[in-house]
Amino acid sequence: MPTSHVAFLGIGLMGAPMTRNLLDAGFPMTLWNRTASKCEPFRGQADIAASPAKAVADADIVITMLENGDVVEDVLIRQGAMDALKSGAVLVDMSSVQPSLARRHGSLATERGAGYLDAPVSGGTRGAEAGTLSIMAGGAATDLEQAAPALSALGKVTHIGPVGAGQLAKLANQAIVGVTIGAVSEALLLAARGGADPEAVREALMGGFAGSRILEQHGQRMIDRDFAPGAPARIQLKDLRMILDEARAEGLTLPLAQQAHNGYLSLVANGHADVDHSGLLLELEHVNGARLGGGRSGAGGKD
Repeated sequence: MPTSHVAFLGIGLMGAPMTRNLLDAGFPMTLWNRTASKCEPFRGQADIAASPAKAVADADIVITMLENGDVVEDVLIRQGAMDALKSGAVLVDMSSVQPSLARRHGSLATERGAGYLDAPVSGGTRGAEAGTLSIMAGGAATDLEQAAPALSALGKVTHIGPVGAGQLAKLANQAIVGVTIGAVSEALLLAARGGADPEAVREALMGGFAGSRILEQHGQRMIDRDFAPGAPARIQLKDLRMILDEARAEGLTLPLAQQAHNGYLSLVANGHADVDHSGLLLELEHVNGARLGGGRSGAGGKD
């Protein structure tokens, strides 16, 4: 039975199923969320804290799964969670934040006598529910060893390198995801507009060199027009903005990431901030005045 006490900050779309998996694995837990009602399904199985600082005070492992770097900064610094860390604890930020922010938080944790890992994830809500997330960890091997039992309840961990390296890997992941969603949207719309059955096209492509999890999962979402958020478009936009910021800092130009960013920027501006990121198809349809449609009846469909 695990003995490490885990504090989990951020019980949202990702954090709730991750919390469930940690509880099922036997970890004693303390939870905090800005909207306290999201912790209620776990009452009786975990302690619920009134503040981030109180949540982390007795924790051996602190996991944050928050929306963006500004929120992480607010919870850790302005709301006092960093100062409340006990010596010897490990802070694991599983949010997607700027690599520079991860490095700063790592330095602050070290000053407190605590360890730090930046460990963003890929796999979305399905991976969170199944405990099959891909976890990209940056930090010292000793800190990863301490946190590994908890992280292994959430998915597969890969040690990427020093603090900040996990966030760089996540940016690489999100660049591929954003660009590929755009490519899948364009491919299916092109096929449907010309009279092909987009569902049959997707099936054929899955067996070839263009096959991917994005074509498999998000291609089906597009065909079904199921844009309930697993990963909201506004989060994909945030990640693409971070990719471009990091690229500029390194003197790089990334034209495909820039184009994907512009598409998501328009999607969000047109009122679709909370659709799934596969909903980039909606922006492509808007630009073209054409509609992919749903299922087989949508082949070649037009507005």
